[in-house]
Amino acid sequence: MDMQSKAKKLIKMIQTAPVEWKPLGEVGLLVRGNGLQKKDFTESGVPAIHYGQIYTYYGNQTDKTLSFVSPELAEKLKKVDKGDVVITNTSENIEDVGKALLYLGEEQAVTGGHATIFKPSKEIVGKFFVYFTQTEIFDKAKRKFAKGTKVIDVSATDMAKIQIPIPPLETQKKIVKILDKFTELEATLEATLEAELALRKRQYRYYRDFLLDFDNQIGGG
Repeated sequence: MDMQSKAKKLIKMIQTAPVEWKPLGEVGLLVRGNGLQKKDFTESGVPAIHYGQIYTYYGNQTDKTLSFVSPELAEKLKKVDKGDVVITNTSENIEDVGKALLYLGEEQAVTGGHATIFKPSKEIVGKFFVYFTQTEIFDKAKRKFAKGTKVIDVSATDMAKIQIPIPPLETQKKIVKILDKFTELEATLEATLEAELALRKRQYRYYRDFLLDFDNQIGGG
């Protein structure tokens, strides 16, 4: 069975799956970061995730960080554990606010004040939430809470109010598996024909939005 057939089969499955919509703050703990500037980076030390790198360097997940800080500074910063999701709160444009990165490093990392750490409960798969932040549903929700003009911010308090669909864990895992396949395919096609890449990107966006649009597919609200 090819990827499209699997995706279509999954769509049929989630159409009948029970889904409950909950505020993000009810399915995990949100911790706003503090401190951390680029001038604090060191050649080695404690892994550090700078908010700007989430929308310029990282993809959906990472087990290694681009930057590090001294152990002394790390003691003062908020901690990112394996399985946590780091979300950007601030940017010069609304598109980059709410970008999310799943951290899978074995070593505890730290992050700064323009990011929020989401520590998922057992109700939600971290990667599922990362993919959901890329949908139009999430985009519309975050815009309601955005403040500022030149610099735009969505606070951790407001981020916690955004409604998130919570299907069964097995459904979440299957959705992640399908979207991971599309992500891998997209990365492979980066080095091939641009026309084919554009087609696959449209296909990826279609299935991503379809798989995660519980409001229309299942009637949640």
